[in-house]
Amino acid sequence: MKKTAPAKKTAPAKKATSAKKAAPAKKQAPAKAKKQAPAKRQAAAKTPAVAPKKASAAVKGVAPAKTVAAKPPRGESRTALVRRARRINRELAEVYPYAHPELDFENPFQLVVATVLSAQTTDLRVNQTTPALFAKYPTPEDLAAANPEEVEEILRPTGFFRAKTKSVIGLSKALAEDFGGEVPGRLEDLVKLPGVGRKTAFVVLGNAFGRPGITVDTHFQRLVRRWQWTEETDPDKIEAAVGALFPKSDWTDLSHHVIWHGRRICHARKPACGACPIAPLCPAYGEGETDPEKAKKLLKYEKGGFPGQRLNPPRAYLDAGGKAAPPLGSG
Repeated sequence: MKKTAPAKKTAPAKKATSAKKAAPAKKQAPAKAKKQAPAKRQAAAKTPAVAPKKASAAVKGVAPAKTVAAKPPRGESRTALVRRARRINRELAEVYPYAHPELDFENPFQLVVATVLSAQTTDLRVNQTTPALFAKYPTPEDLAAANPEEVEEILRPTGFFRAKTKSVIGLSKALAEDFGGEVPGRLEDLVKLPGVGRKTAFVVLGNAFGRPGITVDTHFQRLVRRWQWTEETDPDKIEAAVGALFPKSDWTDLSHHVIWHGRRICHARKPACGACPIAPLCPAYGEGETDPEKAKKLLKYEKGGFPGQRLNPPRAYLDAGGKAAPPLGSG
């Protein structure tokens, strides 16, 4: 009995201790509720950033099929990345079945010159400038023998006209002297021409010779990183990384699809996420305007009902509702 008596006395002490420990827990309960309240408000605020199955199917009040996080699931496998990338390309092919190079040209010579001139300016400005250039200098031999000051005056609207004049006259001389006045159809020959890098070479190979190539311009670089196809920043490494995700036969059309999407919907500063056909597949969904009606106002060129960049676009583009660009000086 003497041994158990302390146990009876300590029992209430344990209960008291338990009560004391439990008491703060009851006081903390409201504090937890207060901390959770903002989380609920944040969840409601993120609702517009939920990607719909299709941008055109976005309806207010209808629960979206999938929530797109800021980043794709951690540990996305190589197979999953390839499937997602190829599905994006297929979706874009349906949206832009008429995608084409947005530089006016009639032959490989005109295309290589126009592509060199497109640096640091728009394709529209190049297209408005080259008619006068090619009318006066229709062949490499003609441009090679041109007066630089006269060429500079024609190219002035494209910006950096002195450097561009030097490049186009230089490449024309190289074509006339080394290639018999013909644009070569090999990458290793094209990149030897003044002002011609891999990007320009692949534009020419893919669109003048039908040889697959990836055109890594500013739009292409921006979008493939947004889609997390690659984290590379060097154009050559981006070309290699993205090329590994697709069959070689897809490379030229892939370039058109990505570049067109970058110019029309997935803009650099304010992408039109709410009007994007690949929203459910995009890890960057929500960076731009997600409201469908507001997003539609951000669309450019034929998607927004405005003229495109070519003065002489393909018939397929016109049939799809695209409009030819106005000539230089027409306002």
